[in-house]
Amino acid sequence: MKIPKRLSPLVEDGLLDRVVRQLQSGKEAAVFIVSRGDEQFCAKVYKSAEHRSFQKVAEYREGRKSRSSRDARAAGKRSRHGLKVQEAEWKSAEVEALYRLAQAGVRVPKPHGVHDGVLLMELVQDEDGNPAPRLNEVDMTAEQARLWHAFMIEQIVRMLCAGLIHGDLSEFNVLLGPMGPVIIDLPQAVDAAGNNNAYRMLARDVRNMRMTFSRAAPELAETDYAREMWNLYEAGDLRPDTVLTGRRIRREHAADVDAVLDQIDDARRENEARQLGRENAQSA
Repeated sequence: MKIPKRLSPLVEDGLLDRVVRQLQSGKEAAVFIVSRGDEQFCAKVYKSAEHRSFQKVAEYREGRKSRSSRDARAAGKRSRHGLKVQEAEWKSAEVEALYRLAQAGVRVPKPHGVHDGVLLMELVQDEDGNPAPRLNEVDMTAEQARLWHAFMIEQIVRMLCAGLIHGDLSEFNVLLGPMGPVIIDLPQAVDAAGNNNAYRMLARDVRNMRMTFSRAAPELAETDYAREMWNLYEAGDLRPDTVLTGRRIRREHAADVDAVLDQIDDARRENEARQLGRENAQSA
């Protein structure tokens, strides 16, 4: 295929031999299958910051450290320099999260560095050597749902122990490789200790996994791990091997407007992802 403009410098510098094909294209990035010798990788090319919701970016980036006070001020504005700073932070956040989580034992694609603003990482494949499907594309049995749900809760705990929350975890950004689920798409990873929205985003990640797997194993709908793991995290008692009960912690409280808005937002993104999947299938 014709080499995309953003990937040309990597081919010219010998970092890549060729661009095999486009794997995915979304609002925030386009992903390509690329090769070097006998190896294949994913190349993630980020799109302009103008395509992202400014309010959402502000929520996710709270607690992140900027390189300078000038950059920190600029990132809070919609100026040209502010968007440029946001763009750089958005890219570096995913790279840093991938390396940090891989070191913590979280199952994520192995990163291979950033070159000219393009993230190179492992191409997750299925048992037949094809690009691994997303979780929403897989029909699962009740037994598989229970196994994968338990694994994903363990991964969320490991992420939290490493000080991070995915922030946008759903069936659309979990791949299913030969060894099980692999977590992808981390530019919005949240600083668990420095972000005021941290617990709300953790609870949403846990809820999305519960909703996904309970379709095949209905009893999982009665579990709730978020408050339990967060209480342990705040007390400094959460460990990667901590055994959780998953029992709901009942509280009397007013209607959670944020949770309702999150559900509406999740439904909107789910619809957009399905539409994108249909468009990609038609263009393949």
